Parts: sequence; structure tokens; C-alpha cells
Amino acid sequence: MSETHFGFQQVDEREKASKVRGVFDSVASRYDVMNDVMSMGLHRVWKAYTIAAANVKAGDRVLDIAAGTGDLTRAFARQAGPSGLVLHTDINEAMLRTGRDRLVDEGVLTPSLLCDAEALPFASSSFDVASVAFGLRNMTHKDRALAEMCRVLKPGGRLLVLEFSKVVQPLEKLYDWYSFKVLPRMGSMIAGDADSYRYLAESIRMHPGAAELKALMKSAGFAHVDVHRLTGGVVALHIGLKC
Repeated sequence: MSETHFGFQQVDEREKASKVRGVFDSVASRYDVMNDVMSMGLHRVWKAYTIAAANVKAGDRVLDIAAGTGDLTRAFARQAGPSGLVLHTDINEAMLRTGRDRLVDEGVLTPSLLCDAEALPFASSSFDVASVAFGLRNMTHKDRALAEMCRVLKPGGRLLVLEFSKVVQPLEKLYDWYSFKVLPRMGSMIAGDADSYRYLAESIRMHPGAAELKALMKSAGFAHVDVHRLTGGVVALHIGLKC
């Protein structure tokens, strides 16, 4: 039996996907509200930075992975325009439906597809840009998922990975207090679910740091990887180039 981490727990790797699904089934309806509260609105700044760095152009084909409620999808769809194609994808049906409904309400008509990042159902060299924001850390086999993202990109295509990272040392104690004391309480009060937000805090600690993730991306086939650390290392944007 192969084991992997689910937060700080060790679980059979075959069980992780269903456990993660349970977390996001629970939080889907309040996900956007909690993001604003948890990050004090900073998630919007981080995503805006990612959207600008993606530099999506009219006519581009874009794959948004673990796209959830569709913040990046919406921006990419407007940039790619009617001559482009932007796919809103997620492995979690509750998150996908929440995002699809939000996109439709905002007049963004783009396909929403249920799919697993570790086995993407797309031909090789299909997309100009791929993105995954705050989703990679929940994947069981990150190396497999990154290799799949590389495979479906065209030569010269770019992958943008926006994810929580390792904060700079002077902030560690404050960040730990906030993550493990404050965040679960907010999850309980706002979303009625302390355990899911405790898992989210734990999953951040188990995710590779910026240098480790850069190495993973290069091993997955990206010829060049730039790293942008944001907000004292709370998050990092990795941009991988496929040659």
C-alpha cells in the first residue's frame, strides 16, 4: 500500500482524492467569501498578478485547471476573445458547478469540464497557456499532474502555477498562529466547517517550497521556470516554459 499525506495525516494514496473531494464539496458554496476573509482580499491581487503574467492574447487556447469558481477563467476568456478558447476545468463537481453558474451569470460562456489533472483528456500540444491556482497542493501525484500539463501545452506554451508557499522566517510564528488558531474558527463561523479549513492550513505546510516546486516542474519537462514570491513568500507564482 502506498501512502501520501492528507494535511498532516498519512492516508492510502487511493483515498486522498475522495477526502479532498469531501473538503471542497463542503466549502464550495462559501468558497469565494472565505477566500476574501482568509486572505483579507489579497487573493484578488495574487490572481491579478497571475493574469497579467499569463499575457493571454486574442485567439489563444487556454486550459484553466482546478479552476473552481472561475476567477482566472473569466479574465482569460475576455482576453482570448471569441477567436480563442478557454476551458474551465476541475476534478470537483461542486466547485465546477459553482464556477460555471457564476461565469454564466457574468455573461462568460465558456466550456466547463470535469477532469483529473493527473490524466488530462486532451491531445498533446493543444494549448498556448495552462494555469492552476491554489489547486496543485491538493493533487496526489504532483509530478504526474505537472507532466500532463507540460504534455498538453504547445511548444513555447506557458504554465502558471499560483500556490501557497513557505513564508519568510520572521513571519513564521505569526503565520502559524493565524493558520491554526484563527482560520479554523473563521471556517466554523462563516462556512460552518472548521475541519476543512484546518486541512487547508495543513496542506499548505505539506506543499513543496518554491525551490522544490521549481525542480519538480523542470523534471516534468519545462525547460525554464521563473519564480515570483509574493507577500513575504505566503504565495509563489511559478511560470514554466515548454520548449
